[in-house]
Amino acid sequence: MRAAISVAATAAATDMPRGRIVGAYLEEARSECLRYLRAPGFMLPVMLFPAMFYLLFGVLMAKSNGAEAARYLLAGYGVFGVMSPGLFGFGVSLALERDGGLLTFKRALPMPPGAYLLGKMLMAMAAAGGVILLLLALALSLGHVALSPLQAGALLLAGMLGVLPFCALGMFVGTLIKGQGAPGVLQLIYLPMSFLSGLWMPLPLLPSFVQRIAPMWPSYHLHRLALAAVGMNRSALLVHVLVLAGFAAGFVLLAARRLRRHG
Repeated sequence: MRAAISVAATAAATDMPRGRIVGAYLEEARSECLRYLRAPGFMLPVMLFPAMFYLLFGVLMAKSNGAEAARYLLAGYGVFGVMSPGLFGFGVSLALERDGGLLTFKRALPMPPGAYLLGKMLMAMAAAGGVILLLLALALSLGHVALSPLQAGALLLAGMLGVLPFCALGMFVGTLIKGQGAPGVLQLIYLPMSFLSGLWMPLPLLPSFVQRIAPMWPSYHLHRLALAAVGMNRSALLVHVLVLAGFAAGFVLLAARRLRRHG
């Protein structure tokens, strides 16, 4: 039944004029962004938790270590903040919408099948951009971090594009877990991955086994890019970009396979 609905909706969408297809994408993206802006229970923690942690640990407690500590933690807490809208914005909402039947309803609508996911992706990118801008404001005003406009723009770009692998991971988890269990499972991924990637303190200060397994996590590779954006990593960056792209593509394929089989 689900397959028949999906096929019928896809056929209807392909018969739509190109202008209406573009309009469907834009309308779905607008509705997703408005839906989350009207949900303070989601947006406030996503925006304020990284800022609160950075203010406490990256500005107030790092003053004795100078501006370089605040610069390092700007990159770390920037990645920490970017992960949240990707994991929870995709994972929890997808799990809840699968349980409530909204995903089946969306499939029955005469709209392009990718519009639903594109809307969530743009919402996550906008939220990630908001997190980075808030952290930049704290770093430049209270942390006395000296960043050029190019560095600030590079960090913003890294954050907005770097959320995509975590969207893919959240989407995959959302296809595996029921709605009520999704927040707990994602927290078990989110917090350990942040610590094991060196987001909260430099990896050389962590045990050697943590340093060895750090490259397993997408947050580690995004952190390398964020450090490069603020002028603290001059190593080759292409490998980190390719690893993140591989993570995103792999989890999207796994999630799409799950959705085709189980809805």
